[in-house]
Amino acid sequence: MSIRLKVILPYLLLTLVVAIIGVYVVTRLVSNTLSERLTNQLLEAGRAVSDQFVRTEVSHVERARTIAYTTGLAQALQNADREAALAIVEPAAAGLGVENLILITPEGKELVHLIRDAGGVLQVVDKDTGVANSPLVAPYLQSRDEQEAPHRSLGENRVDGKYYYYTSIPVPFGSEFAGVIVIGTSTNTILPFLKSAVLADVIIYSGDGQAVGTTLVASSDGSQASLDFLSITSDEYGRVISSEDIVTGQNFEIDTRWYRLARGPLQIANDRIGVFAVALPLNFVIQSTVDNRTTYVILFTLVTLVVIGIGYGISRMIINPLDSLVSTSQSIASGNLSERTGIRSNDEIGALASTFDSMTESLQNRTHELERTNEILEKMDRTKSNFIQISAHELRTPLTLIMGYSQMLEHKAKDDPETLKLARGIVEGSERMTDIVNSMLDVSRIDNKTLNLRKTSLQMDLVLQKIQKSFAPALKERNIEFNLDGVKGLPLVPADPELLQKVFHQIIMNAIKYTPDGGAVTVRGRYVNGVEEPHVEISVQDNGIGISPEMLPTVFSKFSQTGDIMLHSSGKTKFKGGGMGLGLVIARGIIEAHGGNIWAESPGYDEDKNPGSTFFISLPVEKKVEGES
Repeated sequence: MSIRLKVILPYLLLTLVVAIIGVYVVTRLVSNTLSERLTNQLLEAGRAVSDQFVRTEVSHVERARTIAYTTGLAQALQNADREAALAIVEPAAAGLGVENLILITPEGKELVHLIRDAGGVLQVVDKDTGVANSPLVAPYLQSRDEQEAPHRSLGENRVDGKYYYYTSIPVPFGSEFAGVIVIGTSTNTILPFLKSAVLADVIIYSGDGQAVGTTLVASSDGSQASLDFLSITSDEYGRVISSEDIVTGQNFEIDTRWYRLARGPLQIANDRIGVFAVALPLNFVIQSTVDNRTTYVILFTLVTLVVIGIGYGISRMIINPLDSLVSTSQSIASGNLSERTGIRSNDEIGALASTFDSMTESLQNRTHELERTNEILEKMDRTKSNFIQISAHELRTPLTLIMGYSQMLEHKAKDDPETLKLARGIVEGSERMTDIVNSMLDVSRIDNKTLNLRKTSLQMDLVLQKIQKSFAPALKERNIEFNLDGVKGLPLVPADPELLQKVFHQIIMNAIKYTPDGGAVTVRGRYVNGVEEPHVEISVQDNGIGISPEMLPTVFSKFSQTGDIMLHSSGKTKFKGGGMGLGLVIARGIIEAHGGNIWAESPGYDEDKNPGSTFFISLPVEKKVEGES
């Protein structure tokens, strides 16, 4: 028999039985009229409680907007000027009768916290109570929308330990977000008004089902024991807050008096902030039809027990193998690929388990193969890095000798033009080889995370002007226009001068190399101080051959090249001049070692239309700049 039939047929029969019994109970064993009247009165009282909280929120919003639009408050919030904010809100809060007021800056700082003490005097709270991280404030700080709707919450204030009903709204400053204002009224203040409004006793519950306030006589002293007696379980709290209407609760006795209780979700607009209960004395109800009620209880109890027993048995037939599947899948997800379900049955679950075990076995075999391959690749990568490092070090000594002897030869051959030309060629080749060796060593240091930074405060315009001067002959030879825009006046950048110069030398050299004769290279700078950390952003834009989209993710990888490698020339700044493909790798390693970012953007690769490409470099500025801003 399939799982579908196993589930549907028994429960179909049980549903028919329960429906027939339910019709009989509803038509024959109805509650008496007075009991229905009491239930209706409880439901109306519950709706009145929600309405009273809505009126409280309206009052909160009106007071909050009155304070928020007070002249100077928004600017004080933006400037985090606590003294100015206190001078504005303290008299306003006292005049409006505010019990609890909190101001949050756009950066999430708790600037002002006022709370009314037992004597009715507003006290200034000097500690951070963590309100900025609550659902009341956090959404505003994330969206920074000065037009966002109010938020509300029911929670305990860490200063006086009382529970408050809070409402928060954003504070606008023109079209900008200036901060958040939170207004709160304690449940001790709200409860008496609720009792007079709904003509019933009221209980307020916190998120774990704990009673935090009530108007019942037994707990009017505010003792924890009285509140604990009225508390409910967290499961009951969850059931009530997710219900769509008032839920009538059980009868209970306080001070020899019996009460009937109804609970419901405390909903304001679209938010459910808690659970409340209303209680009425049970002596409003005349106990009648006791025999029918007893029959009703016994009959439905028996039917319920039968349904539960049969349902439990059937559900275990299905759930047990599913539990085994879930347990096995979780074990496999945690990395134990040797786990198997062990399920052997002829239904759909058995087929699923068998397929699952086969997939797991295949996955285990593939994983072992990948692990072995990965070990081989890691060894190859280590061997390659070691080879580069050793080769670079070994090449340095003969290159130094070649460089020294060729310079001596150049000096001695100054009267012999032909020999002098040959000597200079050797010197230039040696310098090129030295650059390549140094690049290989830089890559090795970056790979091994041994790059040594000697930071100092740098002016970006001086660094870039020095780079421009070094490329002046190449720019003139290639007839390429070079522009510096917005680099003067940028904040100081803490960086290693030699390494940072090497980065911009490589980026600008690439821009010149891949730009046709007569093109242009533009270097722009700007200071960025937004939501993220303040930083300087330098962009190098050319109108050259561009980079294809599939190459963009790999341009900062080792030995990456753009275009047809066989067509590359050998000159450093010649059009499409060749190279080892290590320059951008070194640039990325140096920038990341400085705590910055580097990335490239390009519309595509086209040697006819020359769409160009742009390289961006972001570097953090000195901390004192952040303080000044």
